[in-house]
Amino acid sequence: MNARTLLGALALVILVLLVWELRWVLLVLFGAVVLAVALDVPISALRRLSPLNRPAALLLVLVGLLLLGWGLFTLLLPEVIQQVEQLFSLLPTLSRRLAELTDRIPWLPDLEHQLFQSNNLERLQPLGGQLLGVAGGAANTTIQLLLMALLAVLMALDPRSHTRLVVAITPAFYRSRMRQLLQECREALGGWLAGMTLSAVVVFLTTWAGLALLRVPLALLSGLICGLLTFVPTIGPTAATLVPLSVALLVSPAKVLQVLVLRLVLQNGEAFLLTPLLLNRAVNLLPTVALMSQLCLGALLGLPGVLLALPLVVVLQVLCQQVLVNDIMDHWDRQGEF
Repeated sequence: MNARTLLGALALVILVLLVWELRWVLLVLFGAVVLAVALDVPISALRRLSPLNRPAALLLVLVGLLLLGWGLFTLLLPEVIQQVEQLFSLLPTLSRRLAELTDRIPWLPDLEHQLFQSNNLERLQPLGGQLLGVAGGAANTTIQLLLMALLAVLMALDPRSHTRLVVAITPAFYRSRMRQLLQECREALGGWLAGMTLSAVVVFLTTWAGLALLRVPLALLSGLICGLLTFVPTIGPTAATLVPLSVALLVSPAKVLQVLVLRLVLQNGEAFLLTPLLLNRAVNLLPTVALMSQLCLGALLGLPGVLLALPLVVVLQVLCQQVLVNDIMDHWDRQGEF
């Protein structure tokens, strides 16, 4: 091994360590890119339909989003308050059912006795410190979200300058190709965001309507959770189903079966019909790739990694297809023919 190879390997190791140390900064930066692309979709559509410049279009989109959020909040707030009251009214029923379940399971009293032994109580003493750590983590997450939103607005305000910055640090022979790659990544990410947003809205409305027809309590809250977790494919819809099932359990076992059938129909319809129809022209992610990316980034970065796993895979899929396959593998194949 010569000195040049050794120096290159050392630089690669240092780069990997630096990326790992700055992983949260890079996560915030990528989240800002995703939000900026989400803002750029309506901005571009608005500029095509009107003579507005980008700052005016961005301001109009932000004001529209604020008005839409306030309108939905005002419209749904009375229903949410009513459902919270229903939740409190169902708590005594839940307490009685849990007590009945405790009486039917013989080993639960022994487990309770073991938990309240003195040595186990000593192990639970650091719980207060852990709760303080959770509170600090929540505050840190709030700051990161605010920085992410600010960076997204700045990127959406002047995307060309940021594109030129990325192109400027690219080798001269590859700059034209880099511009093309950035545009393709933006189109794929924008298409994925638009498709998933429509899918989430449909899931929210159909779940809300279905649970309301079944007379399941907290139908609105359950529909909101199911709609939001649509952005986390594979894991999200399954986790979201637990919420209406738990509420239906407070009503009757038959209601649990009805809710389970409803969610299975809606979840499979969204996964196999709606989402492929909306995303067939934007991006086509294999379920195994989506699941593995969520598991890996979730293990490394926690919940933020799970939420940003799919947008990252969308970008990486475009880069692998264009760079690894088209620019490298296909080039080698053409050389092998001669």
